[in-house]
Amino acid sequence: GDHPVVQPKQLSFKITQTDLTMLKLAALESTKNQDLEKKEGRIDDLLRANCDLRRQIDDQQKLLEKYKERLNKCISMSKKLLIEKSTQEKLSSREKSMQDRLRLGHFTTVRHGASFTEQWTDGFAFQNLVKQQEWVNQQREDIERQRKLLGKRKPPTANNSQAPATNSEAKQRKTKAVNGAENDPFVRPNLPQLLTLAEYHEQEEIFKLRLGHLKKEEAEIQAELERLERVRNLHIRELKRINNEDNSQFKDHPTLNERYLLLHLLGRGGFSEVYKAFDLYEQRYAAVKIHQLNKSWRDEKKENYHKHACREYRIHKELDHPRIVKLYDYFSLDTDTFCTVLEYCEGNDLDFYLKQHKLMSEKEARSIVMQIVNALRYLNEIKPPIIHYDLKPGNILLVDGTACGEIKITDFGLSKIMDDDSYGVDGMDLTSQGAGTYWYLPPECFVVGKEPPKISNKVDVWSVGVIFFQCLYGRKPFGHNQSQQDILQENTILKATEVQFPVKPVVSSEAKAFIRRCLAYRKEDRFDVHQLANDPYLLPHMRRSNSSGNLHMSGLTATPTPPSSSIITY
Repeated sequence: GDHPVVQPKQLSFKITQTDLTMLKLAALESTKNQDLEKKEGRIDDLLRANCDLRRQIDDQQKLLEKYKERLNKCISMSKKLLIEKSTQEKLSSREKSMQDRLRLGHFTTVRHGASFTEQWTDGFAFQNLVKQQEWVNQQREDIERQRKLLGKRKPPTANNSQAPATNSEAKQRKTKAVNGAENDPFVRPNLPQLLTLAEYHEQEEIFKLRLGHLKKEEAEIQAELERLERVRNLHIRELKRINNEDNSQFKDHPTLNERYLLLHLLGRGGFSEVYKAFDLYEQRYAAVKIHQLNKSWRDEKKENYHKHACREYRIHKELDHPRIVKLYDYFSLDTDTFCTVLEYCEGNDLDFYLKQHKLMSEKEARSIVMQIVNALRYLNEIKPPIIHYDLKPGNILLVDGTACGEIKITDFGLSKIMDDDSYGVDGMDLTSQGAGTYWYLPPECFVVGKEPPKISNKVDVWSVGVIFFQCLYGRKPFGHNQSQQDILQENTILKATEVQFPVKPVVSSEAKAFIRRCLAYRKEDRFDVHQLANDPYLLPHMRRSNSSGNLHMSGLTATPTPPSSSIITY
């Protein structure tokens, strides 16, 4: 009774009943199974596709290997054919050279004391011309001697203040002379028998005709001699090339860098050889320049040379212009040998052309200068601009070997980069004073002082003027017959204050004015590359206005030229 009554706590339960029925569960299970089947089917499809792709890859790999094998066979066959062709060309060139040795001449080794020197001996073609010239000279001497004798037999004329002798009078004098000689106890020389006036003029005309004929023969001999000299220059060049090729370690058609098949030697310089090669990757011809360092050089000198070549490669590699030879590749063969691969040009350089032909017409020279200036303008429009610094005929390639075709500039070994760090308002320091080809460098490059001289692209403008002058006149404007040492010792270029033009050949006043603008002594007075590119002499379709001196070109008006210049009309 005393115990408390515990009231039971009332519990409430909320029973949640699902709406899923067995049918729905079966449907879900079926759907799930279908999804699994689809995924498994998709996996099977992907596996089959993967197998197909693997099979295709294997097939493609086999096909690729087949193509590689075929390509290697093609390359091997190309190499074989190129080597056969090159070998045949080498044999032909040597056979022709041997034949020309008799006709044009050859080198012989002559001993002078303890030393040996190469001496040139002319072939029978030159010897025959010498004999012909001697015969012509002998004939001329005979004719001149006979003309003198004829002069002694010339009949007296009215100009001699004596009446002309008749035939009967001449006979009487002859008889008197004979009778007098018989009665005279002294032996007298026979007096020349006088001719009649008609006989004298007849004989004089014969002598004139004979002399005219000899003069014509002499001109033909001289023309043939000049032609033979040009052919002999080619022959001598080929003899030297063959000799250098025979002594080269790369003469047996090696493949450099597994890519460049060397065919034949093009030329040889101080420390380099240039070979015509075939690029087996790009299937094109190329010029491979092989730089071989002297093994006796110190490592420091080798490193500097290699650094210099790498610098040239970096400069040249970025250049892309139709008037500049392209540089394709650069690689090393060993520690003392490295190569640069250049665009191959079939023709010769301008220097060889001028040695063969001496000069060219103004139109041809102007075309070459226009192309050079076009390339220089490109070099000064890129960033940073570049000074070539070694423009000369030897670095200007004639693509087809003639003066009326395209040209390409090469050799950027002495180029200067006009970057912001080194180039100021007054130019950049010339840090390589003494380098270059002196005939083509301006006076400022020869100034010696405490500070190095300042240069700009006007260095190349001066070179253009010298090249143009040489093309027109067949000689250099300054220091023509001097060596580089003489030019330096005698300060030839420092004294070149004014250019003098020969009388022959005849060159337009406009061309002379253009050359004067290029060869202005003070660089402040000289045109820069951009001004030169816009020079009226180089612009096309030029005509002078009748009312003024302004230049009109296809509706555009150009800047008037300086007073010293004039405008050529085409």
